[in-house]
Amino acid sequence: MVKIRLRRMGAKKNPFYRVVVADSRFPRDGRNIEEIGTYDPLKNPAEIKIDLERADHWIKNGAQPTDTVRALLKKVRPV
Repeated sequence: MVKIRLRRMGAKKNPFYRVVVADSRFPRDGRNIEEIGTYDPLKNPAEIKIDLERADHWIKNGAQPTDTVRALLKKVRPV
């Protein structure tokens, strides 16, 4: 199954995440299909950049966002 999830980057105790589309069988920081955004929780307020067109494309084609990514998408989407 294809999932939209976070890939951890950055140094120890300094996390930075990329929002990626990946096969669920691959490791968290392993191979991915496409990078569609970034998430920096250390900035105040947290910086979220996601390509909504690509996220919608993948969701329509059956990709399942993780709970965290689903929450980030809700914050980014215009109401």
